[in-house]
Amino acid sequence: MDNKFSAILESIKIYFRGVRAEWGKINWPEQRQVILETLFVVAIVFVFTVAVYLMDIIFKSVLSLIK
Repeated sequence: MDNKFSAILESIKIYFRGVRAEWGKINWPEQRQVILETLFVVAIVFVFTVAVYLMDIIFKSVLSLIK
């Protein structure tokens, strides 16, 4: 059982060494790019929210005419 535990512990160590090596290869974006893309996403979400809200108002008014 001690031998099995040692093998598991060694495989965990090897895994984290690999993670550490790959972590250094990550190409992080610049802060300006992150801010611009975040603002772009917020703007798109806002536009779609307004569009869905306007469609809701239109459908409510059309359905109230049918009733």
